[in-house]
Amino acid sequence: MQKGAILVLSGPSGAGKSTIINAASEQIGEYYFSISTTTRKPRTGEENGRDYFFVTKDAFEEDIKAGNFLEYAQVHGNYYGTSLKPVREALERGKLVIFDIDVQGHRLVRAKMNDITTSAFITPPSLDALEQRLRARCTDDEAVIVNRINNAKDEITAVGEYDFTIINDTVELAAKQFVIVAKAARLKQSTEDEEKFVTQWLANN
Repeated sequence: MQKGAILVLSGPSGAGKSTIINAASEQIGEYYFSISTTTRKPRTGEENGRDYFFVTKDAFEEDIKAGNFLEYAQVHGNYYGTSLKPVREALERGKLVIFDIDVQGHRLVRAKMNDITTSAFITPPSLDALEQRLRARCTDDEAVIVNRINNAKDEITAVGEYDFTIINDTVELAAKQFVIVAKAARLKQSTEDEEKFVTQWLANN
């Protein structure tokens, strides 16, 4: 069975992360896309296990006490968090676990699971290109666009913390690079794997 691994993706809103994942999905093997857990009620059209894991406040707080969250926050009276339980289950089944999280989230994953984590920062070729894409979507008002541009200026300074940078100029090329990164993530050896290999290698002499 393939070994489970973690691939963290970060980058500005509008960088095309979801588009790239979808374009590459058939070539990266079995993967699990990490979704958040929340105590808020599902909105119309949302499905449990697809958009979010919807749980009760009591269940969420029990998982906090048990240390089952990578990170969590309370927003407008509801909890939101990244549960480690489905992540661990996916890893045990040999899946590539993909996180689409911000720079701070990447640091948290590194702190807890650095041994099996590979990361890539996905970005358009320039700030101008990002702004053009955000405006072309016609889904956000001016204040939201300005906020996303300002966030991108902060996020780009952390690009050196990532193993790879994918510049999404064309989706076709970015998807090809993403497939290479996903395969590299599966090849990463944890410290435990390396120690086992050395022991077995020496034992064969």
